Amino acid sequence: MAGAERQVWRTPKAGDLARLQRQHEPLPALPAGQVRVAVRAVGLNFADIFALTGLYSATPAGAFIPGLEFAGVVSESTVPQWQVGDRVMGCIRFGAYASVVDVAPHQLAALPADWSFEHGAAFLVQTFTAWYALRDLGAVAPGRLTLIHSAAGGVGLQAMRICAARGVPVIGTVSDARKQTFLQQQGFADVIVRGADFPAQLRHVLAGRPLHLVLDAIGGEIQRASFDALAPTGRLVVFGAAEYAPGKRRPNWLTMAVKYLRRPRYDALAMISANKSVLAFNLIWLWQQHELFATLLAEVNALALPPPHVGHVFAFAEAPQALECLRSGQSIGKVVLQLP
Repeated sequence: MAGAERQVWRTPKAGDLARLQRQHEPLPALPAGQVRVAVRAVGLNFADIFALTGLYSATPAGAFIPGLEFAGVVSESTVPQWQVGDRVMGCIRFGAYASVVDVAPHQLAALPADWSFEHGAAFLVQTFTAWYALRDLGAVAPGRLTLIHSAAGGVGLQAMRICAARGVPVIGTVSDARKQTFLQQQGFADVIVRGADFPAQLRHVLAGRPLHLVLDAIGGEIQRASFDALAPTGRLVVFGAAEYAPGKRRPNWLTMAVKYLRRPRYDALAMISANKSVLAFNLIWLWQQHELFATLLAEVNALALPPPHVGHVFAFAEAPQALECLRSGQSIGKVVLQLP
């Protein structure tokens, strides 16, 4: 459409959150094989913060638009499977902080009729991450005790719900009593507020039960203690490193260097003897794999999970404030940007 434009949040280069700027730009013609979506909600992820501060291995070089997931309405389509007016949710390898997104058709999913756009923007990335960590890497199974760190966050809460749906006993850890209360109200009884002596806390709550799986996106001593607590055949699955989260604007490189040097290190020969495993992944590298995306979508749909918990909604113009809410570690559930 001649004269059409969109709003975006763009940074000229990674390294400082304060560089993020809201801009208007013209919309080009929709490329063949693509679907154009009028975005109504954008989901925030810790990967956005790490990308904007230059701490993410997948960060684009030069200027880029952050954001991995969105929900909205199809406004134009060059493919038969998506029609104008369809309500959709989708994943994209950066570029979601925008009022209009062009995306490959396989990276979209139908938004359930009884879900809001905010629910759609909060579902795919965190649920795919939780499910891939639990099932594909963690070999989760009924009766195999699982420990989930940051259990009140977007991925953590979905992982807790998946475990409950599949009959998996689960322990969650959180950073404060407010999040513990929230999880208990959601029906999760075993929740630890991580303290100075986390290993002792973990031993107490395990009470002799063998621990088979840990999902961790924190790192450091919390991760080390969790690995040490694993029973034989246990697995530690790592999908993030929140301990390296930057300050309000940019990384503190000296602090990060110290943490990096003190990070847990794992010896493959020792793991053979202990019969434990460490696995790690970054799901963004999998978006372009059509078959895997379709498989993950079918599997998480089959779980029949309730709508994700959206804990914080900001206007699109408030992206910096929304990022600070997420970066602070005080959020519960998903942080979402809303567009009219």
